[in-house]
Amino acid sequence: MMSPITVAKADEIILQNTGNFGVEEVPLINATGRILANDIIADRDLPPYNRVTMDGIAISYLDYEKGTRSFYVKDTMAAGDEPITVDTTNQCVEIMTGCVLPEGLDTVVRYEDITIDGDTATINTEHIKQGANIHYKGSDKKVHDSIVANNTVVDAVTISVAASVGLTTLSVKKLPKVVVVSTGDELVDIHQLPSPYQIRRSNSYAIKATLLQHGIDADLLHVNDNSDVIEAELMKCISAYDVIILSGGVSMGKFDYVPQALANAGIKQLFHKVLQKPGKPFWFGQNSEKNVVVFAFPGNPVSAFLCLHRYFMPWLFASISHPSIAYSFAVLAQDVTFESRLQYFLQVTVHISMSGQLIATPVAGNGSGDFSNLTASNAFMELPAEKNDFKKGEVFKIIPFKTISGNG
Repeated sequence: MMSPITVAKADEIILQNTGNFGVEEVPLINATGRILANDIIADRDLPPYNRVTMDGIAISYLDYEKGTRSFYVKDTMAAGDEPITVDTTNQCVEIMTGCVLPEGLDTVVRYEDITIDGDTATINTEHIKQGANIHYKGSDKKVHDSIVANNTVVDAVTISVAASVGLTTLSVKKLPKVVVVSTGDELVDIHQLPSPYQIRRSNSYAIKATLLQHGIDADLLHVNDNSDVIEAELMKCISAYDVIILSGGVSMGKFDYVPQALANAGIKQLFHKVLQKPGKPFWFGQNSEKNVVVFAFPGNPVSAFLCLHRYFMPWLFASISHPSIAYSFAVLAQDVTFESRLQYFLQVTVHISMSGQLIATPVAGNGSGDFSNLTASNAFMELPAEKNDFKKGEVFKIIPFKTISGNG
């Protein structure tokens, strides 16, 4: 039997076993939150023409430089109009934002700086610069330039850029197919009325909800504490999924059949037990033939929730080249003592201070079974195993699982 390993070693092993699930095309409007698999390329210069950026008049700066202040208005252009040509001195075009700059003209003067009387526009300022209020063709990007790099998280800006170059679909990294398996005779489904010695299943729903936030619609499966049934269901899952996430059955109890069932199903154990609290019984393994990885979390709700965010999310991000990381750093708001020589994941409420710091305030709880206590928290703070006393003002890693706001 393997000895328990450190958190750092667990990280190393997990990140040595990331996956690659290929690429797929998805409709543009459904691509938000996904990871680009290819660069978005400009199909023409951006902007594609010399674009007017202010309502006003377009003039030749040479006329202005020679002292002309009153111009004959040859025509008016709206955005989308074909450009006209001005080939006579002291003429201008009344022009709107978004128009193509007329040929022969090179400067736009704002309405605020002119007066128009009939067919005559008069400039009322001496502060005109050549080329003013024009967004020149190709000044942003040239045709065939990369506009958005691959491995970028698709957001509203990416969607806008993709639409501007005529893409109706985007190539994105495929997400793994995941099943969440809960185990335990004491668990009933949420629509059932539990007996006095049973509880409703919640871990699998919390895991599924978290994965949905990242575009993964995991399947749910429950098996009772029967070694043969667990093994048979795992065999089916190996053939159907990229990732199996288990909740429960990995501790040292007489009915904790999961580790042996995983071994019997052909999944190699890469580690079992991490020197941490909560979540010490965490099990991780792989079936290399099918390229399936297994995250087997303890059944205690806080333990499962912590392991999901601390280990599975970084694995997922690394597998799909997500540029984000699953943690940040914060300042401890008060002294904390933890006697055990384990890496301690402290429940905290983190807020952004007026000085821009992340401040983490510990939240007292009743252990790894107190899932309701997480409603008052928004992160775990990772306290190293090398010490027992952690002082106010010290900085440690945090693993957020909710939005961090500026409210303290």
